[in-house]
Amino acid sequence: MQERRFFGVDFTSAPRRAKPITVAAGGLHGAVVRLHGLTALDSLEAFSAWLAQPGPWLGGFDLPFGLPRELVVQLGWPTDYAALMAHYAALDRADIRARFAAFCDARPAGAKFAHRACDGPAGASPSMKWVNPPVAWMLHAGLPRLIAAGVHLPGLLAGDEARIALEAYPGLLARELIGRRSYKSDTKAAQTPERLIARKDMVDALEQGRTQLGLRLKLSHAQRDELVADASGDRLDAVLALLQATWAAGQPRYGWPEGVDPLEGWIASA
Repeated sequence: MQERRFFGVDFTSAPRRAKPITVAAGGLHGAVVRLHGLTALDSLEAFSAWLAQPGPWLGGFDLPFGLPRELVVQLGWPTDYAALMAHYAALDRADIRARFAAFCDARPAGAKFAHRACDGPAGASPSMKWVNPPVAWMLHAGLPRLIAAGVHLPGLLAGDEARIALEAYPGLLARELIGRRSYKSDTKAAQTPERLIARKDMVDALEQGRTQLGLRLKLSHAQRDELVADASGDRLDAVLALLQATWAAGQPRYGWPEGVDPLEGWIASA
């Protein structure tokens, strides 16, 4: 029987050569996750083609898989997951931004955004946020492609069970490793020695298995250097998503707690 492959995907809604979607591929051997390689996808078309590869594989994708029920109900959108995602994909971003902004404007300061139940435990941005970071656009660009590829979204939408996609959030694991220290920036001037040291500390902790996931990362010297040197943090984020996905694969219901809202979904390892 073919060995299942594991992936971690650091997603961007506007991939290009300078800022691609980054994929970390690995395999599980006992409690050791061996990094097999890193791939850069510089277009959404390349991402769709990559999703079509045959299984068995399981991936953790750093993009939201759902919207807050409170928002969906307020806007009068469909409350069936497949219908909601089709509706959302059909809207253009200007329309989405206007609707989300109006929703926020009608709410009190400090509670502008609606949240999914998983946002709090994961420390994640609300999936309706359209700036800093624009996760609403990541959902808009990525999720329809996952659905079109026919992958299986556990708890949300049935698909090819040889190709399984879970929502991951690297920031959750990063905080466990280094607390609130910053470790990445796309801005050249902010790519400081302190952030370099933070990435080195993260890689050291992952190699030593110092996380609640109970997994140890196995790297070559060249891979370690590559992860530490990448000041954008994209390669390291893909590896963090890989570890979250690999952990979830060994859990009942992929680590989802009881009673997760099938409209909102859940973040692996939250």
